[in-house]
Amino acid sequence: MNLTMPVLVGAVIGLGVYALVRALMPSRRSPIQQVARIDAMRARGAAYGASRTAQDTSRFGSLRAQVGARVAELYLQQGWEQRSLRADLAVLDRSWEKFLATKALLAAGGLFFGPFLFAIVWQLGFGDSPIIPVWLALLCAVLFFFLPDLEVRRDAQEKRRDLRRVIGAYLDLVSMSLAGGRGLPEALMAAAEVSDGWATHRIRNALADARITGISQWQALGQLGEDLGVEELKDLSASLALVADDGAKVRESLASRAETMRHRELAEIEGSAGEKSQSMLVAQLLLCAGFLVFLIYPAAMRVFQV
Repeated sequence: MNLTMPVLVGAVIGLGVYALVRALMPSRRSPIQQVARIDAMRARGAAYGASRTAQDTSRFGSLRAQVGARVAELYLQQGWEQRSLRADLAVLDRSWEKFLATKALLAAGGLFFGPFLFAIVWQLGFGDSPIIPVWLALLCAVLFFFLPDLEVRRDAQEKRRDLRRVIGAYLDLVSMSLAGGRGLPEALMAAAEVSDGWATHRIRNALADARITGISQWQALGQLGEDLGVEELKDLSASLALVADDGAKVRESLASRAETMRHRELAEIEGSAGEKSQSMLVAQLLLCAGFLVFLIYPAAMRVFQV
């Protein structure tokens, strides 16, 4: 036992050092990883100007920026795209480098939190094995590393739900503008300028960028849907590309699509209300069960004592 435990501790530490070296030393990349690296470099170059304006000048902000740049470079070298996670961050309008820095710093904090937790347990008289702090440190580091992912996916899901509601109303406005005699490009821009929410602001910026880059506005909407991970915008782009030259077909397509989205939203609201009703019913049943136990317990104790 005295010889086995140091061997296990050394093996775990050696495995951690090997994983760290493998992560920091770039290995030979496959053609797929090379293509993914080029795409990531292009995306990072496009967003570089916007990210520089949001940098924090404090000491912690500088450290966070350096850590985020290092981790982002590691992801870039390894060809890890994380498209769904990037789309979630784009919906929330958050920086990819800052998000990676948060994950890395939380993981580093987890490495210290694990042994600290073991010290508290050891003071209480539980556990005396030296391998326990190592496993706790690794477990807390992994857990803390993936906690921001859960938060981002939850918040992005709420944002996408709001965006889908706005898209339905936006399509109705575009259809009415077309009925008033406007062309499709003018109707798309006029409908985006009616409201001032964050969703219509993103749509308005995408349409304005389309004029600068020289692409069609429905292509810009499709690119926005690709960046944000919103399938409705990509489907809208494809349908507008098919019927863009026929105003009547465009109005019919937009009206039917808006109606479909409203029915889908209504079904989601009804499903969410049903889930909440079921959870309330379960809570009421648990309260009733606890009350029955409270009533039956004294009588049952008297019976068993007799």
